[in-house]
Amino acid sequence: MFPEFSLRYSRLPERFYEPFRPVKVSSPRLLALNRELAQELGFELSACSDQEAALLFSGNEVPAGAEPVAQAYAGHQFGNFVPRLGDGRAVLLGEVVDRAGRLRDIQLKGAGPTPFSRGGDGRAPLGPVLREYVVSEAMHVLGVPTTRSLAAVSTGEPVYRERVLPGGVLTRVAASHIRVGSFEYFAARGDIEGLRILADYAIERHYPQLADLPENERYLALVAGVQARQAALIAKWMGLGFIHGVMNTDNSSIAGETIDYGPCAFMETYDPHTVFSSIDRGGRYAYGNQPAIAQWNMARLAEALLPLIDSEEQNAIDRATRLIVRFPEQYRAEWLAVMRAKLGLEREEEGDFELAESLLDAMHKGRADFTLTFRHLSDSAESGQADDALLELFAQREGILAWLPRWRARLSAERGSMADIAARMRRANPLYIPRNHLVEAMIRAAVEDDDFSEFNTLRDVLAQPFEHQPGRDAYALPAEPDERVLQTFCGT
Repeated sequence: MFPEFSLRYSRLPERFYEPFRPVKVSSPRLLALNRELAQELGFELSACSDQEAALLFSGNEVPAGAEPVAQAYAGHQFGNFVPRLGDGRAVLLGEVVDRAGRLRDIQLKGAGPTPFSRGGDGRAPLGPVLREYVVSEAMHVLGVPTTRSLAAVSTGEPVYRERVLPGGVLTRVAASHIRVGSFEYFAARGDIEGLRILADYAIERHYPQLADLPENERYLALVAGVQARQAALIAKWMGLGFIHGVMNTDNSSIAGETIDYGPCAFMETYDPHTVFSSIDRGGRYAYGNQPAIAQWNMARLAEALLPLIDSEEQNAIDRATRLIVRFPEQYRAEWLAVMRAKLGLEREEEGDFELAESLLDAMHKGRADFTLTFRHLSDSAESGQADDALLELFAQREGILAWLPRWRARLSAERGSMADIAARMRRANPLYIPRNHLVEAMIRAAVEDDDFSEFNTLRDVLAQPFEHQPGRDAYALPAEPDERVLQTFCGT
């Protein structure tokens, strides 16, 4: 069933990982299999029943050719450095080459206590498994670089958190699971050889264009490559109102993908101070802080690689600093590109940044829904008669009423008809997102009633986020006051 494994990571020196065989569960049941992704990866599905798939994706059977390992890494968690974290509940089965020639990790999350579990049970509650499946696949369709969800399995065993919960295992696919924290792990040990091996591996896998650079340029160029991808990634998050919730360095991917969907959430009423994660008590990872945190994480990556960047420490610091201070400029350019698309602007004009900022200010003062504001603007671009629906989103309308004529004047400089511009905007502004109350209702039905109908419906709706789906208007609406989700939880 599984395609052939390459086992490139498990062929690195032994200090990069701990061998670990998934711990069997009592009653695995296949809840979801992403057949489109499976075909993309080269799986042979016709010869595999649901029960056989449940055994494989639960970890009860290790697929032929796999050599499961738990990866070693460190990390700054809410600003505090932990020198040894690693995969505490995940196991890398190996890598496969997909049909497009790309190397992809296949990992089981919730596979039991590894040598890195630090006393934890190594398991995942079913709710977070379903959340990550739904949200990661939605992010993919929304055009955001992300890990993917291949399968979800219930284990038939309890997981003990604040209360007893059913357990699950998620099969996750990634360009790789190398993190900023992976480099911090070796830097903290003064293991320069390990740093170099990991950096060269990351370059070969993700930035092959850097391989022929001289050594005194190659490793700073690696930081620059990661930084560019992170700037683009965070701009896409911000354009969707997405809040990751736990942007620790061990959750910052070298490949530039969104990774680890623990307490993630989507903002409804626009407010840059929005926080949902129950463990983010100081608001470190609030929506509006995400760009600055990404820059901070890039500084930690550069810090870890200093011995490779230059043999003279001060020279290394100076060179790395000149790169890291460029992040705000890079992010601003990426964010402006996202916002121009959302506002129907293809041409670049000097006042576009202020135009976008003014809209956000009006949304903040008007307590408007982030997603629906941009979606209704798409309709307003085509006809001023659609303005009423837009204005209904605003509790205070002075700002948006002042802004609309400025935007329309700016649109007049664009090519194409207003209908063309509106169509373009609808392709950039989703109607459906994984709204928190919908996700929580889906989880509640699955966990409390063993009912997966909402899970399947939500997956179906979110597979076409830009298209109006008759009969599914409720999936586009913000939460009613009694439906609002104020906190999300990690599941560890």
